Formats: sequence, structure tokens, C-alpha cells
Amino acid sequence: MRAVLDACVLYPTLTRGLLLDAAAAGVFTPLWSPRITFEWTNAATRETPAALVAAEAAALAARWPGAEIALPEGAEDALSLPDPDDTHVLAAAIEGRAEAIVTFNLRDFPGRTLARHGIQPWHPDPFLLAALGEAQAPMLAALRTRLDALSATDTPRAILKRARLPRLGKAVAALL
Repeated sequence: MRAVLDACVLYPTLTRGLLLDAAAAGVFTPLWSPRITFEWTNAATRETPAALVAAEAAALAARWPGAEIALPEGAEDALSLPDPDDTHVLAAAIEGRAEAIVTFNLRDFPGRTLARHGIQPWHPDPFLLAALGEAQAPMLAALRTRLDALSATDTPRAILKRARLPRLGKAVAALL
């Protein structure tokens, strides 16, 4: 499956890491546009030094060189979404022949609108839960590594709930 990752799921470090762990496990092929990269890196530099954010973006580009979708002029013109600022995400999905858009902002990506283009909107929680089901061993290993690095005192379920991934947290709590 090819999936466009919206800026809102690339910005949070844990969510970005888990999604890209799923991609590394072969669950899906990640896609994004230059504007998506700009949006998440711009948001990240509010809390993290710009050099570190730039290094992370460069690492993603190097790891997934085919992930960046350049949009032709006018690609967004005929598209309509509740938030006009999100049409570039849909345009990237169409141009990249994606089957999915992974976003926390499902209300901005109506299923009926996306279905006309053969695209399904996914919240990262069920998307990652499906990834766990498809590639359990590598996903559990990645989850252990990421969660252990975040907190020695909080439970995996609590960490994932705070990251707006409660169903994944519940599943992981039963497996770890």
C-alpha cells in the first residue's frame, strides 16, 4: 500500500517514528510532498533546534528517496476539501497513486471525497494497529525500543494514549 503521511502525523516524533518503523517493516510505502515536509519541519523547529530538524528531514529523504511527490503546476486546482489548505495533501496522494492518507485530521479528509480518487483516510491509531497485525515482530521490537527510550516510569499504554494512539496502546499492553 502507498500512503501519504500528512504533516500532523510526521510532526510528533513518536508517531513519525512508529509510522516509519511500519514502512521499514514493509507494511506500506510512505509518501509526502515538499510542502508536507515544510509544514512538519516548520512546526518542529518551534521546539527543536532547526539543525536537528533539518537532519531528521534529510535522513527521511535519504531513507525513502522515492517518497517525495513533486506536484505539477495546477494539481490542486480542481480539488476541494473542507480545509482548502489541505488540498495539496490530496493532490500528493493522487499524484503518488496512494491508496491512503494518514492524518489526525480526518474531518478535513472526507471519505466520500477521497473515495472518488481511490483513496482512504486513516487515523494513525488504526493504521498502526493494522501494521502491528501485519508485521507483529518488527513492530513490537520498534515499539519496545521507542517506548523504553521515552519513559522508564510510564506504561506503554499511557505513552501511546498521550500520543493519541489509544487502541495501539491497548493492543501493545496485551502483547508486551
